This record gives sequence, C-alpha cells and structure tokens, in this order.
Amino acid sequence: MTTSPPSGSDAFERLHPKVQQWIWQQNWRELREAQEAAVAPILAGDRDVLIAAATASGKTEAAFLPICSALTEQPDITGFAAVYISPLKALINDQYGRLDQLCDHLGITVSRWHGDVAASAKSRLLDRPRGILLITPESLEAMFVLRGWKIRDLVASARYVVIDELHSFIGSERGAQLQSLMHRLDLAARRRIPRIGLSATLGDMGKAADYLRPRSGDDVTVIVSGSDAQELRLQIRGYVQTAPTLDPRARAAHEALGEEVTADDVATGDRLAIADHLFATLRGSHNLVFANSRAAVEDYTDLLNRRCEDARVPDEFVPHHGNLSKDIREHAEARLKDRTRPATAICTSTLEMGIDIGSVTSVAQVGAPPSVAALRQRLGRSGRRGGPAILRLYVSEPEATPTIHPADELRAQLVQAIATIELLLQRWYEPPAAEALHLSTLTQQFLSLIAQHGGITPAYAYRVLCGQGPFGAVDSSTFATLLRDLAAADLIRQENDGLLLHAETGERLVNHYTFYAAFAAPAEYRIVTEGRTLGSVPLEQPLPEGSLLIFAGRRWRIQAIDTHAKLIEVARASGGRPPRFTGTGPLVHDRIRTTMRHLYEQATVPAYLDATAQGLLAEGRAAYRRLNLHDTPLVGYGNDTLLFPFRGDAIMTTLALALHAHGVDVIRYGLALLISDITPQAAADLLSDLATEGVPDALALAALIPDKRVDKYDDVIGEELLTRSYGRRLDVPEAQQSIDALVATTRHSRAVNLDTPKAAPPPRQHRIGSLPYAVVDLETTCLDTRKARIAEIAIIRLHPDGSEDRTYSTLVNPGSGPGPTHIHGLTEGALATAPHFPQIAGDVAAMLDGAIVVAHNVRYDSEVLSTEFARAGYAPDNLMTLCTLNLARRFGPSLPSHRLTDCALAEGIDNGTAHQAECDARTCAKLLQRYLERAMAQGLQWYSELGVTGQLPAMRWCAAPISDLARRREIPE
Repeated sequence: MTTSPPSGSDAFERLHPKVQQWIWQQNWRELREAQEAAVAPILAGDRDVLIAAATASGKTEAAFLPICSALTEQPDITGFAAVYISPLKALINDQYGRLDQLCDHLGITVSRWHGDVAASAKSRLLDRPRGILLITPESLEAMFVLRGWKIRDLVASARYVVIDELHSFIGSERGAQLQSLMHRLDLAARRRIPRIGLSATLGDMGKAADYLRPRSGDDVTVIVSGSDAQELRLQIRGYVQTAPTLDPRARAAHEALGEEVTADDVATGDRLAIADHLFATLRGSHNLVFANSRAAVEDYTDLLNRRCEDARVPDEFVPHHGNLSKDIREHAEARLKDRTRPATAICTSTLEMGIDIGSVTSVAQVGAPPSVAALRQRLGRSGRRGGPAILRLYVSEPEATPTIHPADELRAQLVQAIATIELLLQRWYEPPAAEALHLSTLTQQFLSLIAQHGGITPAYAYRVLCGQGPFGAVDSSTFATLLRDLAAADLIRQENDGLLLHAETGERLVNHYTFYAAFAAPAEYRIVTEGRTLGSVPLEQPLPEGSLLIFAGRRWRIQAIDTHAKLIEVARASGGRPPRFTGTGPLVHDRIRTTMRHLYEQATVPAYLDATAQGLLAEGRAAYRRLNLHDTPLVGYGNDTLLFPFRGDAIMTTLALALHAHGVDVIRYGLALLISDITPQAAADLLSDLATEGVPDALALAALIPDKRVDKYDDVIGEELLTRSYGRRLDVPEAQQSIDALVATTRHSRAVNLDTPKAAPPPRQHRIGSLPYAVVDLETTCLDTRKARIAEIAIIRLHPDGSEDRTYSTLVNPGSGPGPTHIHGLTEGALATAPHFPQIAGDVAAMLDGAIVVAHNVRYDSEVLSTEFARAGYAPDNLMTLCTLNLARRFGPSLPSHRLTDCALAEGIDNGTAHQAECDARTCAKLLQRYLERAMAQGLQWYSELGVTGQLPAMRWCAAPISDLARRREIPE
C-alpha cells in the first residue's frame, strides 16, 4: 500500500482542457485536497486508488474529474468505459444528476441501471453501451445471470470501476458479493480493470485497501484527506424514561371503544421531552435528525408534526427511511434542497451516505450513535459551507427505581455516547470487520457463475471464486464440502462429463427476482392510499383491518388487506402507531467499551453535557464505585452473578459461549453477562479454570449454538460448514486475554453482593392447590427472547388439583423463517397457512387467564410470550410463573442433565415426539403433577415455597377475540 500525500501539484494542468473549463464554470477557486492528490494516479490508469475523506469533501469529483479527462481523449469507445457501483439507487439517481452535468459538457454518455429504470431504456443501453454506467451490485448480478453471454462486449473496453461508499460494503455479505462481481468483471474483460474506491475514513485503511483488491492491498494507492477539520459545536442532552399517559392495556381499551389515541398519549415522557426540544430548536432551519430505527423515525416525525398542528404552523418535518416509497424519499430530499422554506428530515442511515441534499444547519442523533465512523459520516452533513458543524445527541436512561437493574444504574447508553464523542475528537474510527468465510454469498456466486456460463466445472469454479477470487479463506476441502451440501439441497447436479448445472430447486432459485441480492429481506406488503404507494412494511407483522398505523409521518386507518397482492389500503386517520420493522444494530467495537471504562474511572465532566446528562453521568460513576468494578468485575445479584468485562460485542459473545461450555447458563444484559445460579466466588473459580485450561477453540464454541443460520443461503449449508462459518464471528484470542485480565483482578478483591429487588407482595399468599395451571410449551425461531417468534404453541390447562381441564395447540406463522427445522421439524411450507400470533392472542390469553404459567425453563417461555403479546399491542402487567426445570432439581432424581427428555426418562414418563409442542407440554404437565405431590408430601403449603414468582395480572389485559378452541368447557351439573 502506498500513500499519496496531498500537495500543491500541477493536478489541474493535467486535466483535459474541457474539464478545466467546466471547473472554471463552477467558480471553484481551487481543487480540494483529495481531488489534487487523485488526479495523477487515476490518469495513470494502471493502478487501484482508494480515496478516503469525510462526507461532502468532493470524493466523487476526485474520481471523475480525472476519469472524464481520460475518457474525453477517447470518446468513441464501444462498451462501457467506466462502471460506477453504488449501494443505493437513490445515490445513483443523485450522482446521475451531478455527473450528467459534467459529462454533457464533455460529450460523455451517463446511464443508470437499477430496478426503477424502465426496461425500454435498458434495452437501448444494451444495444449501444457507451460512456459511464451507474449500477447497484444487485443489478450487476442480474446482468451476469440474465446476460452472461453479453458481459464481455459490455465491459471489454472498461477503463475504470468506481465503488462509492466502499466502507458500507466491507465485512458484509453484500460486500463479498461486490468483490466477486468486480473480479468477474476483470475476467470478462480479460484484464485487470483499475478500481477506484470512495470511502469514509476508516480506522485501518490497509484493510480497506485489501478489500478493494484482495491479495494486493499493498499495491493500492491510498489517499486520505486531512482537510475535514472544522469547528464543532456539540451537546449531549440527557433524559430519564418515564411511563406514558396510557399503558398498553389502557391503550387497547380506548382503541376497542373507538376512541382516539394520540402518539403523545402512548409515548414515554422522555420521547415527549425530546420531541419538544427538537421542535423548539430546529424549526425554521434545515436539519437532519438520525433515529436508530425506522419505527423511531415514524414516531418522532408524527410527534413533531403534531406539534406543528398544535402551533398552527406548516409541517417542517419529513421522514426518510428505506421502507418508504421512492416518491416520498425524493420528496424529503427535495425539501432539504429547497432553500425557500425550512425542512428537517427524521431519518435512518439512508441519509448518512453521499446523497446531495445541500448543507444543513445541524445534525441531531437520538440514542447512542451506532459507531464512531457512522457519527463522523452524519456529522459531515453539517457545517459544509464554512460554518461550524452542530451536533446534538439525545440519550435516555431508565428511571432510578428501587427495582432498577445494576447494569442500568451504570447509565451505559449515555457513557457509550460520550465514549463515541471522545473517540471522534481523537479522530479514531472503527477498522473494517474481520474476514469471514461468506459461505452464503459464495453459494449465490457459484449459482450465478453457472447461469452466466451455462455450466461450469468444479475446478474452474474454485479457481474463479476462491483460488484467484475474493473467497480466498475457503480452501479446496471446504469448497468440496459446500458442493456436496448444495447437491444434497437439490441446487446443483453434475453431468457425466463433470459439468455442474442447476438442479430443479437451484433453477427455481436463480430464476426468482430475489436471487440477485446477497442478503435476505422479509416479504413485504405495499401500503397504498388513493392509488399512491406510500412504502412497504414487513409481512411478518400482520395488521388487522380497521387498525391504526403511523407511516410516512402520517396517521392512517387500514381499510382493506389484499393478501394475494400483498397490498394494504389505508385512509387518513387521527390515531395510530408506527409499524414494527426488522433489523439489528451494528456490533459495538472493543475500543468503545474500553473507553467507557476509562470514563467511569475519571472525574472529569465533559463540557458538552447538559445538566441532566451530567447528573446521569454522576449516577453511573457512583454505581461503578458502589459495585466496586474498578477492583473486581464480579457482582453478586441474588442467586446469580454479574460479570462486567467491558469488552466489545464479539468478545462478549465469545466469553458467554466459553462460560456456557463449562455448564453454566449465561444471559447478556447490557454491559454485563449474567451467570445464573452461581456465587461470585464460584464464578471467579470458573474464570480461573478457563484461564488455566484455555478458552475452547472457535469451532467448539460455535458448535454450542443450536441455530447458526444467519445469512440468506445458510439453510442449504450443512452443520459442519455452518459451524466453521460461525466460528469466524468469534474472537477467541481476545476472549482469552480478557479472561486472564479478569482473573488477575478477582484474586485481590471481594465482589459486592446485592439482593435482587423484591417484588411487591401479592394481596395474599396462595396455597398450593388453590390456583389452576397453564402448562406451556413453545417451539420458536431462535433462542434470543428479543428476536424469537413462536412457530408452535401448546397449552395444557390443569385444574388446581392437577387434573386436566382443556388443551389448546396450534402452529403459528412467525412471519419469517421457521428457525431450527432440524430441531422442531417445522418447515416454512407447514407454517405458511398457520395463523399469526395476533390472530390467536385472545385464545392464548384465555388459556393463561388466572393461572400459574408453567414451563420447563419458564423464564424463556414467559419472556417470548410477553414479547409476542407486546408486538400484538397487548402486554400483561405481570405473570405468575413456575419452572419445572427448577422443580426437577429440587424434587426429581439427581441427574447430570435436566432437559425435559432426561427428566421424563428418569420418571418413566413417555415423552412422545420431542420438540413437538403438545407432546412436550403434556410431558411437562405430568412432571409437574409428580413434583407437586412430592412437595406437598414434604410439608410445603405455599406457592412461594415452590419457587412461584410474579403475580396474577391485576386485570383483564388482552382485548383480542377468543375462539371456541380456548373457551372453558361448561361442566354439566
């Protein structure tokens, strides 16, 4: 890797006279730093160039001024002379306008190719390919699959490949797809086409160079602009979360009566206060407000526009996220460009990239920023015309109540936001992610290669994709195993001459329009009003007709749903709630967590904190001292122990698996790992054992994950390769180093022991035998209670004496993949016609009503149930629960494992079909009956002595309809 230092060179003089003329017409006084440095290496035309600079620093012109100079010298080349690849269609549309202005002056054709471009325009382009092609990776993939025979003619004369927003691709499946497509362009052209990457500044530009040209990163010319220094004015504002005016039960009751429920009625107090400050501060100017989710975008847009209505002023706040229609997104962008009236966009990362929206007065961030690099990109939108960059961060923390969790007392969201700011001021940014195997994308590229050539040999495929291509981490034996897996899944077949072709399932897969994307996206419903498309919402979220919705910053009532056309008709309404969108946030880097620890141990208060944020920081530091985290990472918490490693997410995951491998249950809770049923001393001994024995290797840890399917085509990859792939996500060396450091601190200090908060006592004690039981078993899509969706549910209702009352069981459409089919046997086809959870919520609530919820590991089942009810708009204020897993340890025989099947076998109970919900629920019910008999024989009288926790809900909490399947049977007198 060579670094080209910016200099006052003769770069301008090297450009073609027509390009010079265009620059003068723009009234530019000088070329910017990156533009100066890029001219010579790009004009040379024999090397790869990586240009890293902040948003709006002229990266596009840095690439295309010399490119256009080179193309102007040879204007009549047949085929595309330059291919520009962008992650966003909106960015292509924006760059098309910018480049067309320059290229029209030069006589160079600029063409767009993506899903919104008409087929007729594409046909004309194929007949006469010229100039510069602007395209997305998915459209380029489609070109290889559908027009593989023509690719050589299209790119034979290509002189440059430009990749915009390169940093957004690195480390992702889409990024692996892009690397493969670039390599295949080289193969089609039969030469090495120079690549020009345009990127935000990253923590390790060497890795970015390696991404741009795998195996030859040292040969890439890297230009890093240092001219993005600007005055920064910033403030972090702190807020305390308080309950909304209407809780979920009250909201459901109001809506059931047809009464209007406004966003202000159901928003938490901190959200209302944030909306008030945004409204008062941002009105009258141009701004961007980055929310950390699409639902939050809708929420805040609605809250802010309601304030406009109340103040009787024009709406200034517009939403912008990926699920909105192109028209609505472009309207928001046009509003921001329009200097005749103020506008503020509430957005996700869609406006983080280089779409030209002009300069904005300020940037606001609601919640801790996703990363330092993302914050730097967002900040680049402000202060772009000589003025200061203005940044406001709004951070909410839980209310300090007697029941607050110790991890929440640390005020981690606020401290993470401060750490992000401090690292930004130090000009540190996250390095690119570690290299993964990307087997899902390798599967896609392998099938695409077959489509391009009509058939390939295994040796050719390996050489193109792995041996010389971007999947260099995949060796020949791994590749051979992958081919066997694909054959077993009916994706490929081999002819007698050794040629590999698509099998029947593979043919269907490649011919479907969803094949071209390397990432999976849920099926979505289009939302339409009066013939106008507003956008789309995930299919996994069923919405009944007549329900209220907030979308595109407005409130709607659902008029009709066409399941065949996947279309939702809506009309304007006064109430509503934002839809639930899928998606997870990025991993927090290790440097941010270690910086957080330093902040806890300092006394300095950053000047950019408001009074509330200062108070929250003081509370977090006081909790850090009270928990003695400076001297020991362990905190006793009731029967459990909290471990605070202060390490990044990848290391935390590895630590949790290493502890789990030693037979303990570990749950992630914010900054902490909660180790169940263990004292701090026992936890310290366990860490010492791990330090001595060493953390198991990544493959052994990955094997502990029951469902390792993460990426689009993981369903067709066998367990052996999924384990290898998942192992790449773990960081065993750093986990080992962390454990060694943790052990060193635990040897010298004793842990603080805290009592878990005691719940308010129930109105009265309940005697064993005085309440009915609802024995529950769930088959779910994953083990994470926040993300798990129910795929099958069975509830066996027992009378207080333990005899059976009634049974309810059904499959449930989770709205996504079925999860671990190899465990529960449920397939996507079997679940496709099953009801969604909101359709059975009333039945499930009726079966639970007034009963103790019983399950084998009831913590998991009750949390999944509560989350599903909350998604449906109904949340119980409490549940009374009893765990047969805990009962088995107290009243069952001593066993090495207390899994349901092991307990049943020990008791001589026929378990039926394991992981079939009704069979497992019936087994659990029989175990409960045995354990209750033994408990009472030992003299236990009260449910509290059994380990029952929680209380019965104070009132009816689910207003959903109940079917006859769940109604209590009348017993004749």
